[in-house]
Amino acid sequence: MRKKESVLTSSSFTSGRSDEKLKKAKLFFRECKRHKGLLIMLIPGIAWFIIFKYIPMYGVTIAFKNYRILKGILGSPWAGFRHFERLFNSSQFGSVFWNTLILGIYRLIFVFPASIAFAILLNEITHLRFKKAVQTITYLPHFLSWVVVATFIHNILSPVNGVLNIILQFFGLGPYKFLMMPEIFRGILIISEIWKGMGWGSIVYLAAITGIDPQLYEAATMDGVTRIKQIWYITIPMILPVIVIMFLMKVGNIMEGGREQILNLYNPIVYRVGDVLDTYSYRVGLVDFDYSYSTAVSLFQNVIGIIFLLVSNIFTRRVSDQGLW
Repeated sequence: MRKKESVLTSSSFTSGRSDEKLKKAKLFFRECKRHKGLLIMLIPGIAWFIIFKYIPMYGVTIAFKNYRILKGILGSPWAGFRHFERLFNSSQFGSVFWNTLILGIYRLIFVFPASIAFAILLNEITHLRFKKAVQTITYLPHFLSWVVVATFIHNILSPVNGVLNIILQFFGLGPYKFLMMPEIFRGILIISEIWKGMGWGSIVYLAAITGIDPQLYEAATMDGVTRIKQIWYITIPMILPVIVIMFLMKVGNIMEGGREQILNLYNPIVYRVGDVLDTYSYRVGLVDFDYSYSTAVSLFQNVIGIIFLLVSNIFTRRVSDQGLW
């Protein structure tokens, strides 16, 4: 009798779960049918992602091969973990790894909060025309390539006819070769990145701030709360989920050293502070034509980035109950 009851209970539980799955499936297809126009618009983006992001992943296998152009990926002999051993035993590995990590941490400390602060300050501007003008001016640098931005920086910091050195010489100082000074090179990278990306990076935070209920600010104003306290107790907590998500995405990219920026600004004199995994991979891959080793460097870089992302996501989920998943 007990066996029959247990069988009936388990069968009813199973049927209940199957019914629930069926309902979810029907709801899913109903929503897809309802938003089919939006889904069709997604097709080009998904196709681009598959073609240019997922299919090329097969090329990662050359990190484990002695790649030869004439033999191709399939015909090249396997090398196992030889290229990774070579990377870890390289005399340059320690330097480029720590340079990459230090610059990534600097970006989290200085570049990431700059966009948040700028969005909050921009939201406080009440003059509409002035606000739009500031937005336009600060968004424009994002659309300039690092080649153009680096040209501006060279013209400003050049020891010969550079704007900054002309001003310093007026006060009896200089000239200085700023881009050849290792002690300030990282600062130049961070400042130039803030200038280029701060405005564009603020868009997502401005959108989040716009979604805050205005009645919260009205009630706070009636209670005599200052604007600074409104920002601290209303604005920041309300956009915190967006901040957490963007922070996690930045942590996932912490090992991306900024290849284009550094390649256009650095020189052998500042290698010890400016040479990162990106530029090292570029040199050994496209200059020395050592494609397998270059791919191994990039793969190691991406794996470390994924580890940082997973760890930071677990930490933020435990602390604030916010995360990417």
